[in-house]
Amino acid sequence: MNNLPFGLPPRAGLGLKTEHFREVLGSQPDIGFFEVHAENYMVAGGPFHHYLGLIREQYPLSLHGVGLSIGAEGPLDIQHLKRLGVLIERYQPQSFSEHLAWSSHGPVFLNDLLPLAYDTPTLSRVCEHIDHVQSTLKRPMLLENPATYLAFERSTYDEADFINEVIRRTGCGLLLDVNNVYVSSINHQRDLSAYIDALPLHAVGEIHLAGFAEDTDSLGDRLLIDDHGAPIDNAVWTLYQHILERTGPIATLIERDNQLPAFSVLHAEARQADERLRCAGGRS
Repeated sequence: MNNLPFGLPPRAGLGLKTEHFREVLGSQPDIGFFEVHAENYMVAGGPFHHYLGLIREQYPLSLHGVGLSIGAEGPLDIQHLKRLGVLIERYQPQSFSEHLAWSSHGPVFLNDLLPLAYDTPTLSRVCEHIDHVQSTLKRPMLLENPATYLAFERSTYDEADFINEVIRRTGCGLLLDVNNVYVSSINHQRDLSAYIDALPLHAVGEIHLAGFAEDTDSLGDRLLIDDHGAPIDNAVWTLYQHILERTGPIATLIERDNQLPAFSVLHAEARQADERLRCAGGRS
């Protein structure tokens, strides 16, 4: 069971989209929490802050970063980290998370979450960056497992062991993205059950569910792409159920960033997750 100091309720939440601001405020739907991307709110004012402030008065909030570049070879962007601190002070989110990935090289920022080599120098660098973030923000963060499409020959850890060691050294928690687990396991032909068994499930503070796109690689093998543009696949729902049987109920976000449907469609997926969370709570 989760015993880390993350305060999100063990309910299903939704990513808060600008298209849905007015509907959320007008209908006040039964949603466990909302999550926003931190970088969308790194300005002093404007309509985004107006609506988020009103919604934050009624719902718990998760702040999800996409731009810290935790795995980058260079130092963290201090100004970016300061802006995060301002946001956290302003909204007091129950959870803050970032990605096990990199997206910057020197002064160049790449609009993507790129994979890491799982070796000792990378481990030291990632841990140093997480320690810096947590000491600056004065709170523990969650680290999200990645969706990947290639692996590095120089890796000396497998992904689950690398994540275990990061969490052991830094005390951060794990944001377990179930879709990422499924996507990466299919792409790299990993054993799904063995991967889940190897993760530090005691450290999970939030779960993400999303949809994926499907293609084939140059060899004709199945290739999954974490595009957040489709309903949650049945295989991901099944894997989620398996994880809840191990962890008990944990705050779960329904992610949808592309091909955005009506709010009612997303709310229906959140209700599906809530039903599974209730069942997991009964078993616990």
